[in-house]
Amino acid sequence: MPRPVTLFTGQWADLPITELLPLIKEMGYDGAELACWGDHFDVSKALESDTFCKDLWALLQKNGLTCHALSNHLVGQAVCDPIDDRHQDILSPEVWGDGDPEGVRQRAAEEMKNTARAARKFFDLRPDPQILAPVVNGFTGSSIWHALYAFPPTSQAYLDKGYADFAKRWLPILEVFEEVDVNFALEVHPTEIAFDTATAKRALKAVDAHKRFGFNYDPSHLGYQGVDYVDFLRQFEDRIYHVHMKDAWWGRGDGSAGVFGGHTDFGDRRRYWDFRSLGHGDIDFEEIIVALNELAYQGPLSIEWEDTRMDRIHGGTEACEFTRSVDFKPSSAAFDSAFSKEEK
Repeated sequence: MPRPVTLFTGQWADLPITELLPLIKEMGYDGAELACWGDHFDVSKALESDTFCKDLWALLQKNGLTCHALSNHLVGQAVCDPIDDRHQDILSPEVWGDGDPEGVRQRAAEEMKNTARAARKFFDLRPDPQILAPVVNGFTGSSIWHALYAFPPTSQAYLDKGYADFAKRWLPILEVFEEVDVNFALEVHPTEIAFDTATAKRALKAVDAHKRFGFNYDPSHLGYQGVDYVDFLRQFEDRIYHVHMKDAWWGRGDGSAGVFGGHTDFGDRRRYWDFRSLGHGDIDFEEIIVALNELAYQGPLSIEWEDTRMDRIHGGTEACEFTRSVDFKPSSAAFDSAFSKEEK
C-alpha cells in the first residue's frame, strides 16, 4: 500500500480544527499531523477530559481523515534554550509562568512528558489499527546554538557541556516516552541540538542511543546547508520515526545575503535560500523515496507546507498531488529476470 499522505497543521493553526479538517480532506490528504497549538491538540484537555480524545477522533473520522503523529515543537524548543522574550510568544501562559528562564525550561520539560502521556491516551483510542509506535515530533532547543560560529572561539569542551545539558534535560523526558510506548522524533533543524548529520550523531550519543529518541526527517533544513540529506536517511535507518515532505531552494538571491540569511525575512528576493512548495525547489524527492524504500519506511509522508510566494490552498493541494506522484513502490522483482531462459 502507498504511504499515507498527511498535512502538518502547525502552519495552519490560525484556523479552528473544525474548519481545517474539511479543508485538509478537500485538498486530498489522508490525515493530519496535529500540532499542539491553536486548538488542534490540547495536551491538558487530552489528559484531563474523558471525551476530548474520543471527540477528536470522531471529528477526524467524520472528515475521512486519520492521524499518525502529534507535534509539539514550540514547547520542546524551550527545554534547552536560553530563554528570552521571543519564547513568551510561542508558549502558553502556564509554561511561561513568571518568565524565569530555568523555571520556563523545567515547565517545558514537564509539558513534554505530558505530551507523551497525552499521545498514548489519544492513540489508544485510534479507531483503525496502529501499525507503528505513536510519534511525537518536536524540537529540543539548544544551549549552544548561539556558539555555532563564535568568537571568542568555541572549544569542544564548551560544546560538550551543551550536549551534557541536553542529556540531563531530555533523558527524564525520554523515560516517560518509554513508559508509555511513544517515540520522540527530533526535527533536525538549525537552532536545535542536532542540525546536521554530525550533530545528530552527537545528540544520539549524548542520550546513550535511547530507543525513544529518533528523527523527524525533513530534507529542507539540510539541503541548503550543504548536508547530504539522502545519506542522512541511511546513516539513521533505524531512527527515522517520521518524515516531513518539505522543499527548499538555494543558490539564489542577489549575493548580498548568505546561508545565515542576512537578517532578512523569508520571501525576501535577496535571500540565498528559502522554503518552496513541493516540486518548486531543489530537493531530489525521487532519491529520498528510493532511500525510504530501502529502509522499508511505512510511516506517513507528512507535508509541512511553507512558501511565502504561493497561496497556501493552491500550494497544499499541489503538494499533496506531488507527493503521491513521487511515492513509488520498490520493485518486487529483478528487472532483468525476464531474460532468463530457465523455466520458473
